Amino acid sequence: MIKLQIIGNLGKDSMVKEVNGKNVINFSVAHTERFKTREGKTEDRTTWVECAYWTDKTAVADYLKKGQLVYVEGAPWTDGYLNKDNAPSATLRLRVQNIQLLGNRNGENNGSNQGNVSNAGSQPRPTVKADMDNGGESDDLPF
Repeated sequence: MIKLQIIGNLGKDSMVKEVNGKNVINFSVAHTERFKTREGKTEDRTTWVECAYWTDKTAVADYLKKGQLVYVEGAPWTDGYLNKDNAPSATLRLRVQNIQLLGNRNGENNGSNQGNVSNAGSQPRPTVKADMDNGGESDDLPF
């Protein structure tokens, strides 16, 4: 199994769809990394990840709003396509297994007891884990 862990901000509000009788919450996460070039110039590189969270419990979608800082983990894959210039390109996608709300873009942390709380009256941060069917096998591998 390959697992990808991302901390980033949601690029837009999540959308709940029904596909073949099952619910999926779709959202995109942007992770920005700041680095210095060889010339000493500071640059930002943003990686976008399209996320799909298959679940019967869609209430978490109410918390997944644009700008929300989240931690997500799951199984990655890529979709290849030809872009508008007819050049090969790819989209990084993630089948989400775990979501944790961390705060929003302004550094607020939605009423948690970590750091300075500027919106203490807000709703608590949910942590959500997907129900995964491992066929009776444990994910606790010795290596």
